Amino acid sequence: MNLRELVSALNDFASPSLAESWDNVGLLVEPSPPHTVNTLFLTNDLTEEVMEEAVQKKADLVLSYHPPIFTPLKRVTWKTWKERLVVRALENRIGIYSPHTAYDAIPHGVNNWLTKGLGTCTSVPLHPSTAPSSPAEGTHRVEFCADAEHLDAVLSKIKDVPEVSCLTTLPARVEGEEQTRVSLNCSQKALLEVMALLSQNSLLYHKTEILLLQKPLLPHTGMGRLCTLSEPVSLSDIIERIKGHLQLPHVRVAVGAGRTLESPVKKAAVCAGSGGSVLKGTEADLYLTGEMSHHDVLDAVANGVSVILCEHSNTERGFLSELRESLTIHLQNKINIVVSEKDRDPLQVA
Repeated sequence: MNLRELVSALNDFASPSLAESWDNVGLLVEPSPPHTVNTLFLTNDLTEEVMEEAVQKKADLVLSYHPPIFTPLKRVTWKTWKERLVVRALENRIGIYSPHTAYDAIPHGVNNWLTKGLGTCTSVPLHPSTAPSSPAEGTHRVEFCADAEHLDAVLSKIKDVPEVSCLTTLPARVEGEEQTRVSLNCSQKALLEVMALLSQNSLLYHKTEILLLQKPLLPHTGMGRLCTLSEPVSLSDIIERIKGHLQLPHVRVAVGAGRTLESPVKKAAVCAGSGGSVLKGTEADLYLTGEMSHHDVLDAVANGVSVILCEHSNTERGFLSELRESLTIHLQNKINIVVSEKDRDPLQVA
């Protein structure tokens, strides 16, 4: 496949608009066009060892779940390992694409895969995603009616306000009089200016309506998951299930206050990677994530919530095998998809 065609297909699989605002997702390194992709190489972390593996396996595009370029690079030299990744990629005509939190949000993504370790359960996003393109412009809608005497003067001033859009006028009959109904979209900042203009005419001001434009929630899409198990299971059994699902010999466990390893778990809040901010304050029997700060763990335990920590990338890496199958179908078997064998969590129990 042509690289741009493939990137478009990958964006259709998980829209970059679903990623968190602080994230750096999409195509990060692009070889000069035209660039054909025969082999897509999947990894959780793009380290130098993994890059050498990608070169050996003749990858044309690396899909790295974590973006190897996150903070801006001021230069591309051989001095730092992230700069060297870019150099090696371009020398070998290998593109780099990262989906990161877009894959966290989608219904068929990382968090959905992680919930499978709990057993049979239903789940909903902890922080639902909203539709990225609705409404198209503005945060507020302002509507008011004006007679012919005031209409032109008001409209001429409003049109000069920055960040006002979708301004429309329609004939209207108000209290037996022919008037014009004005509707416009605007930003929070522009709203203050528009209302200041309308306040100069008390009749317009007191009959003005302001609507908050809220984007609709996307079903089954968003950050984290709150899972309800079909039947309560003891914490000790959940621990064994998670270890089996993630293929780990050890996990770290903090037992909630007033609970034991035999206490039942009915609701579990799940977040792949670093889940402290996503899980915080959620009412559940268990928090399952890769890592949390010491103080977030203390807060959870004090509130009677048990915590299972599996290390950051251990809660993500196993998804790559499932991703390979999903992308094979999504891309209609047009390219070879390979999962890295060198990619691994940097931490181990010694």
